[in-house]
Amino acid sequence: MSDVLPLVMFGTLVVLLFTGYPVGLVLGGVGLLFGFVGVMTGDFMVVQFYNIVPRMFAGAGSNLLLVAVPMFIFMGVLLEKTGVAADLLDALQALLRRCPGGLALSVIVMGTVLAAMTGIIGASVVMITLLALPTLLARGYSAPIATGSIAAAGTLGILIPPSIMLVVMADLMGASVGRLFLAAVLPGLMLSALYTLYVIGFAIRRPADAPRPTGPAPGGFAFAALLLKSLVPPVALIVLVLGSIFGGYATTTEASGVGAAGALVLAAWYRQLNWATLVDALDRTVKTVGMVFLIILGATTFSFVFRSLGGDDMVRGLIEDVGAGRWTVLAVFMTAIFVLGFFFDWTEIVLIVLPVILPAFAVLDFADHVGSNRDVIIWFAMLVAINLQTSFLTPPFGFALFYLKGAAPPEVGVGAIYQGVVPFVALQLTGLALVAVFPAIALWLPNEVLR
Repeated sequence: MSDVLPLVMFGTLVVLLFTGYPVGLVLGGVGLLFGFVGVMTGDFMVVQFYNIVPRMFAGAGSNLLLVAVPMFIFMGVLLEKTGVAADLLDALQALLRRCPGGLALSVIVMGTVLAAMTGIIGASVVMITLLALPTLLARGYSAPIATGSIAAAGTLGILIPPSIMLVVMADLMGASVGRLFLAAVLPGLMLSALYTLYVIGFAIRRPADAPRPTGPAPGGFAFAALLLKSLVPPVALIVLVLGSIFGGYATTTEASGVGAAGALVLAAWYRQLNWATLVDALDRTVKTVGMVFLIILGATTFSFVFRSLGGDDMVRGLIEDVGAGRWTVLAVFMTAIFVLGFFFDWTEIVLIVLPVILPAFAVLDFADHVGSNRDVIIWFAMLVAINLQTSFLTPPFGFALFYLKGAAPPEVGVGAIYQGVVPFVALQLTGLALVAVFPAIALWLPNEVLR
């Protein structure tokens, strides 16, 4: 019984996650349940229960790094209400109107900029859907290319810094948040570039489904004023937050406070800062942070009991017994994360799967491929992050698809949305393969900046 107890524990967790009960409570409950089972089998001591609360406090309660999570969430929620996205879309439409698929391209670029400002997928997808989808459909774009572009662009915030997921991953993996942020810049821009190339190719090949705009374009002083008003505020906030981190002027926690303050300034600039807006932003921030930290605390309980029952040794033993090569094992890990993304959010996957596979990944030796032992964990984190971005788009339960459908006009069906995201999922998997084969895509920037 002792040999299979960790496996039974993990299987029980997977089954109970499908009940719809809060994930944090399922994690904590399964951990405590199998702690008592371990006491009965002699694999877990009663005194070990006293270690759970100190681990929660040390891992989440007193961890100053995680202060960045509520700050970045508040920044994203407040920016959603400023109107910066609407102005940005107007400017990008005018700037890209001569390109094939220019309106869809403006959606991709706007999603990239918003990703560097908010990092909240639900807010980005809903915002872009409400602003751009009616216009795309009215201009003659087919529903699949319109919805696919919006869903893909809206999910870039999970990867492009300041990403909340990267903050949580850095804490779990013992990595530097600044190094992870730098490592995510080029992969995030690479995915945005792949989306752009696909949209241009689609528009050239099927112009009827992505027509070019008609009518005169704004020019002269009016065009310059539009760009100045729409692009300068968001770019200034991005430079303020990320520039302070990358330049070594502020820690991630300090930069998150700067970002929150900058969001307040932008809200005032756009005349959207009032008591009702502030209260609503704080209320949504507290609820989101509460959900994230409940999962963190539950995952702390689960991972402690799982490891105490020998889960780490079991996973390592399975890999050694199979005798598979390191690339095969890595492919199995990536496939498992990809499949889990069909059903679960990134928070559950990161906080459940990473503690299980990290000890097993440590057995694999990728230093010769990556370049150094120090960079192996950063490279692996980028692979996981790109993979988890894919999870937002994979049918049938991709969260971005639900956000999009909820905000889309009634005539846009689920089938069109699924059809539209499939090419973008393939592009994300292409990006994942490129980073796996060419680690420099993720590692060049952090190694150059943080020598």
